Amino acid sequence: MLDTDNSDRPGDSAGETAALDAYSRVVSSVYDVASAAVVAIEVRHEQRARGGAGSGFLFTPDGLILTNSHVVQKARQVIVHTAAGQAIDADLIGDDPHTDVALLKVAAAAPLPSITLGSARNIRVGQLVVAIGNPLGYASTVTAGVVSALGRGLRTTTGRLMDDVIQTDAALNPGNSGGPLLDAHGHAIGVNTAIIAGAQGICFSTSIDAASRVAVQLLRHGRVRRASLGVAAQNIALQRRMVRFFDLDQASAVRVIEVSSDSPAARAGLEPGDLIVKLDGNACESLDDLHRLLTEERIGATLALSVVRANRRIDITLVPVELRD
Repeated sequence: MLDTDNSDRPGDSAGETAALDAYSRVVSSVYDVASAAVVAIEVRHEQRARGGAGSGFLFTPDGLILTNSHVVQKARQVIVHTAAGQAIDADLIGDDPHTDVALLKVAAAAPLPSITLGSARNIRVGQLVVAIGNPLGYASTVTAGVVSALGRGLRTTTGRLMDDVIQTDAALNPGNSGGPLLDAHGHAIGVNTAIIAGAQGICFSTSIDAASRVAVQLLRHGRVRRASLGVAAQNIALQRRMVRFFDLDQASAVRVIEVSSDSPAARAGLEPGDLIVKLDGNACESLDDLHRLLTEERIGATLALSVVRANRRIDITLVPVELRD
């Protein structure tokens, strides 16, 4: 006869039941705190009446909304559907495809529900996270999971590398893009941005710290300002003898392929074939390093490049201009 009495088995302890109840209370509490500020985003394009769809979230009572750039790209009209059932035309303040972040604004006659922005700096692998969005058109869907990894890099559609990406196993599906990733307090710690097609439980969010920096620039300029040298370049592995000869502390560099006419690089004498190894003392081992260093603060500022040309290492100074896409 089978023993069906499980009451004394370790796996059925009151402690486990209490832990599951506590987990459920946290998820429910986060949903109660944040769900009213999560919106569905409907996009209409020029060629057709109805375009894409995604999610977003209000983070100020006067109607500012964070979402993904790929959700609103090439939009003729953006309509925000609130959790309260309102459909409101939204203005696109700006978007940045390089970080997949966009900023919308809706008119608010009265204060709107909003989500408090937290920080991803202190989150830990294994920490509980909650995602709310509109996957496949199912409004206000909540999923929960844990932080699977931190500091991931993710390529955007522009080819640039996004740093500071959070990996989570909280289930995300098409339509979740732009929704919030929340901590146990209901504070936004990320903007849900991508899934791996064909995989299960591998989802990514832009950290709220990075998204906030982008939002500030979009509010200020309508775009993200970045510095440019005016070159096309590629990554190259350095030969060991070159590393030893020039006393370098890196195994790769950035090779200049083309120099744009009348650019900072052209005016400074940079040439195709030059290997950029350092910028203001910082190692340039890849294009990602170069992009990371060419921030808004470097526009109009004098920079020092360390370059290997043929059998010489030379120093070049130049003044970057603003990158124009």
